[in-house]
Amino acid sequence: MKITKENKREEKQSYQQTIESRNRNELEGVVHKTARGMWTIFPGLCKGCGLCIEKCPVGVIGWSSELGAYGTNRVEVNEDGCVTCKICSLYCPDAAISVVRI
Repeated sequence: MKITKENKREEKQSYQQTIESRNRNELEGVVHKTARGMWTIFPGLCKGCGLCIEKCPVGVIGWSSELGAYGTNRVEVNEDGCVTCKICSLYCPDAAISVVRI
């Protein structure tokens, strides 16, 4: 197969589009509405360290079957029991959790 400048250009554009798409997806959060506010996880930032699970005072954060950053399991919340105390977001070393009270 002969490689031409046009083929290289198309390949480079395809690669750039893939990277841009991946970067957008990393910043999209999965929002859970709770009784007192909203709990959001950003899967592209969650490395699965589990600090939020350990620190949650009501034990409503657990492992998700979906993968986050680095191919590790990310966390999810049982929104029915979340009291929006924000402790999980304070202990998250990667700012992968956002909790908003309303």
